[in-house]
Amino acid sequence: MTILAFPETKVGLTGRKGLIVGIANDQSIAWGCAKAFRALGAELAVTYLNDCAKGFVEPLARELDALIFMPLDVSVEGQTEQVFERIEKEWGQLDILLHSIAFSPKEALHGRVIDVGRDGFLKTLEISCWSFMRMAHLAEPLMKNGGTMFTMTYYGSRMVVENYNVMGVAKAALEAAVRYIAAEVGPKGIRVHAISPGPLATRAASGIPEFDELLDKAQSKAPARSLVSIDDVGAATAFLALDGAKLITGGVTYIDGGYHIID
Repeated sequence: MTILAFPETKVGLTGRKGLIVGIANDQSIAWGCAKAFRALGAELAVTYLNDCAKGFVEPLARELDALIFMPLDVSVEGQTEQVFERIEKEWGQLDILLHSIAFSPKEALHGRVIDVGRDGFLKTLEISCWSFMRMAHLAEPLMKNGGTMFTMTYYGSRMVVENYNVMGVAKAALEAAVRYIAAEVGPKGIRVHAISPGPLATRAASGIPEFDELLDKAQSKAPARSLVSIDDVGAATAFLALDGAKLITGGVTYIDGGYHIID
């Protein structure tokens, strides 16, 4: 594997510190973003979900020269705080936060929204939305010179996408959180973005029924007639972390070949 390179802007993020949450393997959107941040000179901290995931993520963290490599399961009490405490102790600052995690219990995700039970709904919102709000809260005091926060969404937040179900509800909440947090931290020079890639064959997407059909539809209908790659997402996300994007905040950035504009 090779790190994505932007020779003309190699130092664009030099001196910046970034936390990457959500790499599961080399097909993860978070991996595409991490490669782009690193190519622009950022120093990165990387988390992994659990011991089973560690073997897949550790070699990627080494490729990124990540000196901070820690477990993070946001449903485990205290683990999120431990990550930010380590960053504060070793770096004393944070400039980039990338939150690329979502989860819904199978029985909640595969059923109708109207039938979702309370526990399934709360778990979906906890992992997919509240965890970003909590990380933003912990990152804010570390972004002493401004910074950029990112989370991942999908256009099923605003349109009914077959089989996306309760995750569409969670992503709508996440996008609202992005707007409110952007308004709250903007005076400190902190930007907040929801990144909305087109359909990608990631491990997380494998839980969505009939996902292959969704990929085919996206490729045939998107104006660009092309599926997005993790490197496409990474390049656009890294741009938003650059100083040249300092007045872009609070919105949803679609990286989907224009698919979201098509009926």
